[in-house]
Amino acid sequence: MQTHDEISFDGQVGLVTGAASGLGLAYSRLLARRGAKVVMHDVGAGLDGNGQDPRRIDATVALLRGTGLDVHAAHAAIDQRDGCRALIADIVARHGRIDFIIHNAGWVEYQQIDALEEDRFDHMMTIAAKAPLWLAEAAWPSMQANHHGRIVLTTSDRALYPQYVQKGLAAYAAAKMAAVGIVNVLAAEGAPHNIMVNAISPVAKTRMWGVEGEPAELHPDAVAPGVAFLASAACRDGGWILRASNGQFHATRSVEADDVAYPRDLRATSADSIEDIAAQWSRIAQPTVEPRR
Repeated sequence: MQTHDEISFDGQVGLVTGAASGLGLAYSRLLARRGAKVVMHDVGAGLDGNGQDPRRIDATVALLRGTGLDVHAAHAAIDQRDGCRALIADIVARHGRIDFIIHNAGWVEYQQIDALEEDRFDHMMTIAAKAPLWLAEAAWPSMQANHHGRIVLTTSDRALYPQYVQKGLAAYAAAKMAAVGIVNVLAAEGAPHNIMVNAISPVAKTRMWGVEGEPAELHPDAVAPGVAFLASAACRDGGWILRASNGQFHATRSVEADDVAYPRDLRATSADSIEDIAAQWSRIAQPTVEPRR
């Protein structure tokens, strides 16, 4: 069995959102056990993303602190830019720095296309895409000054892979794909400053599955090592989506074909009419399955 030097978070300060239970709790607990000071944020929203109950995160933090872990509760709203800025400013003022952000907060909501409510769509986009962008913006100066930062956003296989989508999740899928776009851009902006930005696409049975407490399978703790790696100094590459499920991990990202001279030469099938595209569609749209050992 391979042995490796243990990855430590001693002296590091980080934020985990959606941390009162499930995945956020698993991430926070592992990071704190490895030496990080973790600010655990959760507004205490219901399963529909609405409402506030600070008692949820307060109770969780009290339990972890009782085991000797250096964790701290936060529950201010992050659905506005000013709220995100205030949260990060408070962390830096209290603890002197911020080394990582893991944005886990979110929920699953089903609305078929003929019943999609604009305010629900906007709320989903705000928490899944806008909030992590605002948090990153607020933390950027501190991370730049320290020449170190790690940011992890959350996406979903329910958005990434057509065979895994579920009817009624258009807003959810749109928000999770938006997170991927943000990761791609921030990874490029952050690289010169040693700020690595990646995404996690986790599968675990949590409150979102209707599971309270420890599940019988698909444990959140089995995802946590992957997220902790992305938040660590050992992670030296950005722009990846780390799929994590059942203690297994696979990183993926869109990669351009060889010899493409974008945007003028896609090294692709040539066509000059609608009919020409129709006739060659089997060549233009080639389904391929990646071999996986």
